[in-house]
Parts: sequence; C-alpha cells; structure tokens
Amino acid sequence: MPPALSTAERHRITEQLLETGHRLFTTQGIRKTSLEELVAPSGIAKSTFYVFFDSKEALYLELMLRQTAEVKRRVIDGALLTGTDTRDGLRRFLRATLDELATNPLWRRLTTHPEEMQAVARKLDPERVTGMAENPVTALTDFVVQHQATGDITGTDPAVVVGVLQTVLLVPMNAERLADPDRYPQILDLLIDIVTAGLTPRKG
Repeated sequence: MPPALSTAERHRITEQLLETGHRLFTTQGIRKTSLEELVAPSGIAKSTFYVFFDSKEALYLELMLRQTAEVKRRVIDGALLTGTDTRDGLRRFLRATLDELATNPLWRRLTTHPEEMQAVARKLDPERVTGMAENPVTALTDFVVQHQATGDITGTDPAVVVGVLQTVLLVPMNAERLADPDRYPQILDLLIDIVTAGLTPRKG
C-alpha cells in the first residue's frame, strides 16, 4: 500500500509528475515514455503513481486541460474574435496559432503527432477529451458555423473549413522542403492571404 502523504507532499509530487510528464511527452512522446521515467524525479514508487493519476494518458490529458483555457484566450478570444471582419479574424487566428505552435512544445507535439491524442482518447472517456471546456477547436468550429449562416464564410461543411485552416498550420513543419526556404515568411504570408480570402467572399 502506498505511504500516507501530507497535503504539501501530495502537491509537490503532483507538480513534479506534471513537470516531468511535460518534458518527456514533448520530447519523446507518450508511447516511449515509461512509468519509471515519470516517477524517478519525484522519488516515488511506480505503484504510488496511481495515487495521483490513473494512467500515463490521464497525466497527458491533465497537462492539456491546464493549457487549453489559456491557449483559447490567445488564439480565439485575443485573435479570432478581435478581427475587424471575418477575414481579418481568420487571419489573426492563423497568425496567433502559428505563434502558439512555435512557442508551446506540447501543442506543437499534438499537431505533429495527432496519433498521441487519439491514443489518449481511446484510453480515457472520449467525451471528456473532445468536450473539454475552452477547447479552441470547438470555438473555431462554432465561429465557422455562425459565419457560414450569415454568408461570411463559404462552404457547407464546417469540418472542411476547419480542416483547410488546420492545413495552413502544418506548413511550418515542412518549411525546409520548400524550393526556396529563405522565402518561407513571404510564402506563408501569401498562403494565409489566399486561404482567408478564398473562405470569405466579399459581399456586394
């Protein structure tokens, strides 16, 4: 049986597990991260890990939940919803999300390795994963549906529109494959302009 722990000790171990999980998950992924590696810095036994989290996947999800609300504030509330019009909002969203992927290793890992989040969803309750409060993808989809209803965004399938926007976010991962990588910033600028203009026909 795991030893009894004080409130302060439980807090310290929880934060240590989260810090270790963040470092390992973002550098080597959830599959290659062992339970031994997760518990080593905190000095607890593997069996004690389950006092804090049901599984590695539960730890991974907790890291996501802790970041989701703040990410939404930056890419949705502070970018998508602050545009001067729908096109500008989409442009701001893409820019803010690209910045997020450049500075947030956990979200960048999810973008480049989506199978890891799928593995988490299979292990845990899928409704908890996909129905997370403050989910940026859900907020983006709601925005698309709302602006399709007013004719400000083209298309009939919101998932396709969201998929097109997500495709732009994959470009940085392949920047070195461009014929002229030195022109990557200009290429990305033009791509964002083309995509957002194509999705938002001007009225009148």
